[in-house]
Amino acid sequence: MIKKVLIANRGEIAVRVVRALRAMSIKSVCVYSTADKDGLWNKLADECICIGSEKACDSYLNINNIISAAIHSHCDAIHPGVGFLSESAEFVDIVEKSGLIFIGPNKETINLLGNKIEARILAQKAGLDVTPGSFKEVESVAELKTLAHELGYPIILKASLGGGGKGMRVITNDGDLETNFNIAREEANKFFANPSIHVEKFLTHPRHIEIQLLSDGKNVLFLGERDCSVQKNHQKLIEESPSNVVNQKLRNKLKIASTNLFKLLNYQGAGTIEFLLEDDNCYFMEVNARVQVEHPVSEFVSSIDIIKEMVKISGKANSKVMNENPILRNHSMEVRINALSCGKITKFNPPLGPSVRVDTHIYTGYNVSPYYDSMLAKIIVYTNNRQESIKTLLSCLTELEIEGIQTNKDIIIKILKNKKFVSGKFDTSLYKEMEKDLKWKI
Repeated sequence: MIKKVLIANRGEIAVRVVRALRAMSIKSVCVYSTADKDGLWNKLADECICIGSEKACDSYLNINNIISAAIHSHCDAIHPGVGFLSESAEFVDIVEKSGLIFIGPNKETINLLGNKIEARILAQKAGLDVTPGSFKEVESVAELKTLAHELGYPIILKASLGGGGKGMRVITNDGDLETNFNIAREEANKFFANPSIHVEKFLTHPRHIEIQLLSDGKNVLFLGERDCSVQKNHQKLIEESPSNVVNQKLRNKLKIASTNLFKLLNYQGAGTIEFLLEDDNCYFMEVNARVQVEHPVSEFVSSIDIIKEMVKISGKANSKVMNENPILRNHSMEVRINALSCGKITKFNPPLGPSVRVDTHIYTGYNVSPYYDSMLAKIIVYTNNRQESIKTLLSCLTELEIEGIQTNKDIIIKILKNKKFVSGKFDTSLYKEMEKDLKWKI
């Protein structure tokens, strides 16, 4: 039974985990960098420990300091949150060798899913459609040219052992093959210590769909899909569940195949499978072997606390939820409020109301630093349908007050009012299309 957990993260996700642990009567230990000494997560936790300077490599990515903090504070387990070390097999290995429990998948699963080629092969075996492309490393320009002509332009090169947009290049003609091949390999080697790349057909106007799953190694729960198509530079801005473009036939197909994949993996914990949907074809992209920022919309429609269930699964505690088939109801939508500048927040008033949830780590007087992710808050609503969710979010944003710094609040409002977004007839290019509008100011 887990009695004390160190949260190896910061910001709103650290606050989220602290509150879940408190509800479970589990002690929490938060860590912070010197730039985050006044973080809300430190004020809420039972204990807090400084683990290094403002640079992430010296603090939130410093495995030795995190492990030392966990052992020093007599923790049983570590929750990685999102980003940072949440999908590091090396970190999981060291956590377990230190006699601690890692709240998430095991290192073998993370290693396998971190290899994009192996993940594509396994996904296909589970019955998922994968984007047309290679199932092995592309080793030469000549080989790449042959594949490009088979697939048809545009194509995309991807680092086989990476993510986050690194080692990724879109190619539209033969003349760009050699240069982009070399750049992609160099980036892959630089960021992931391995130059391996593979190629896939590049979809120009897809919807970004993801499936939320929860598994204890035996039972796999399907918590519905999320539509995350509103993005800026591959960074999500708005997420919702269910998606208006996923019909019941496709939903059932994705449910069966996604569940099969997690059973093949003997997966333990929360995980998300990401897809691209274009022309009625839904293609597997990758698996995020962790909880995601947008998990609250799935919690709303399924009535399941994903963080609590992660802790129960890793702690081998009994869970009635894992033996049930959740019923998905109504509609939920989330918007991300990001900082566009740094400095002290002189006023913060979050929106309140029935079926409104705000996940945040900021407060009046909080200083927004330039060192980490710019997200300040997530506003999530739960309503009867999509149109009601949009109206409720617009009302929430009218109430939201953040002064002292610039935010993307007005940008989010414009997106929520956009005719294409409101109609549901849009794709991942929506943000770029809006940028071209002369009235669109960023």
